[in-house]
Amino acid sequence: MSVHTPVPAPAWHLYVPKLVTVLRGGYRIDDFRHDLLAGLTVAIVALPLSMALAIASGAPPAVGLHTAIIAGFLISALGGSRVQIGGPTAAFIPVVYAVIATHGYDGLVLATLMAAAMLVIAGLLRLGALVKYMPQPVITGFTAGIAVSIFSSQIKDLLGLDIAKVPAEFFARWQSYAAHIHSIDAASAGLAFATLALLIVLRRWRPHWPGFLIAVATATLATVALDLPVATILSQFGEIPRELPVPHLPAFDLERMRDLLPAAFTIAFLGGVESLLSAVVSDGMIDGRHRSNCELVAQGVANGASALIGGLPATGAIVRTATNVRAGARSPVAGMAHALFILVFVLVAAPLANHVPLPAMAAMLLIIAWNMSEIERIRQLMRSPIGDRMVLVVTFLLTVTIDLTVAVEVGVVLAAFLFMYRMSEVVALESHVTLVEQEEDDLGRARRIEERATLPPGVEAYRVYGPLFFAVANRIDDVLRAFGKPPRVFILRLRQMPLIDGSGATAIGNLVDRCRREGIALIFTGLQPQPARILADMGIVADGSTLRFADDFAQAIEMAGEPGSGIGDSGSGKGG
Repeated sequence: MSVHTPVPAPAWHLYVPKLVTVLRGGYRIDDFRHDLLAGLTVAIVALPLSMALAIASGAPPAVGLHTAIIAGFLISALGGSRVQIGGPTAAFIPVVYAVIATHGYDGLVLATLMAAAMLVIAGLLRLGALVKYMPQPVITGFTAGIAVSIFSSQIKDLLGLDIAKVPAEFFARWQSYAAHIHSIDAASAGLAFATLALLIVLRRWRPHWPGFLIAVATATLATVALDLPVATILSQFGEIPRELPVPHLPAFDLERMRDLLPAAFTIAFLGGVESLLSAVVSDGMIDGRHRSNCELVAQGVANGASALIGGLPATGAIVRTATNVRAGARSPVAGMAHALFILVFVLVAAPLANHVPLPAMAAMLLIIAWNMSEIERIRQLMRSPIGDRMVLVVTFLLTVTIDLTVAVEVGVVLAAFLFMYRMSEVVALESHVTLVEQEEDDLGRARRIEERATLPPGVEAYRVYGPLFFAVANRIDDVLRAFGKPPRVFILRLRQMPLIDGSGATAIGNLVDRCRREGIALIFTGLQPQPARILADMGIVADGSTLRFADDFAQAIEMAGEPGSGIGDSGSGKGG
């Protein structure tokens, strides 16, 4: 009877959109009905949200709607998640606001196009799985920092302050608020706090109702009925156009592209991380499994298309995706339908949004900022070890006061150094001569003394516990220095060393060279497959004199006890 080995799927399967998979599996009328209802539900949530996010980013509200239509449709149609909803999100607000303030709106379009290319390349290089390695303190730190930045950006509209242009920098912004605090407008502040109270009540007592739409609609009706003297979309931005813009390419300038590279990287990073986190959340809700690299490519295509129509950056939106799932979505058709419903609104009913008051939008964004702050997650992480708390706080402070790109870079580097330090604490070199202080029970101490007694005269042995990588490689250099008189034979026990990197292999090579110079015979025991391969690739192999390999400690003792300096010729070079 022949055994058939499964043939691995070709690489292009990683990039097949979930829409194709769903349609191939059989898509029924009942599925379509559920998807249409879910799409309508999400569109009701996304309508006011898309406009508010655009306003907070320093762009006209229509741009948010256009982004939700174009990017939202493409993310669902081409993405690797079954129920992902895409569009503008709050995470982009500080970045987009800063880019527009510094480089103008054309600069944002160019940066978004560059970010789109980065996302496509990341997907093609199969980097989608790397999001799982993003440390949680870094994610929580920059997310909470973004929440504070959003809150900070809404004070002008919340209180109706008379400020011509709000600075993008955090401290300068609050200095401007303090300088204009006397210009608080009672009508704007009253409407904003009334809207905020309504949102809190709806969230507490009617969480399944479309609270954003109800609150904004109520505030709009009150503004029109009472003729409140507050800023509205019409007075601030003009009428919302009832058509989609014509795609066009921005001007490409190499020097400007170089200036925009950090912003483009930040947009790509946020787009990739948030979309994949959203996909993971939706997987847990529907017991599904997304295609991360397909999702990155779809995000790149969607952001490119959004930039071509002058839209905002877009990504997977966790709250809207969760709303989609709770509304009964069964396939990417729901996300596509949500985009089409918003398109119908723009084409038919856009004038209804012209009288939406900006204080109500500011109140809505305060709720969004609170939702993003993850207070419970922060409280949990603040009970973690001191290193994790430091990474969280530093990332948060840098996000708020400096720049999101700097915050993420510093946070990841700090987390990496923290990880290396902790791994170095796990790695131990054990001998009767103690190099590393460590706790040990009586049984372990007795076993070591017993093993020590079996060593022939002039023979010393060490055991390596844990991976030997660059953060602990220097410990190998201290091994021979621990002996007053160099041993005749030195046994290095490596069965508990699962892996080694280039730095560790270099340290091993230096140990071999030193033993060769001092006439010390060196025996490695229990070498695992990965370290054996790395050492062989770097030219560290058994040579029959200075370096030998033994399968286990007993064989090494036998080799060390053989007469002469050659230790015998039975070492085969394999490390079991």
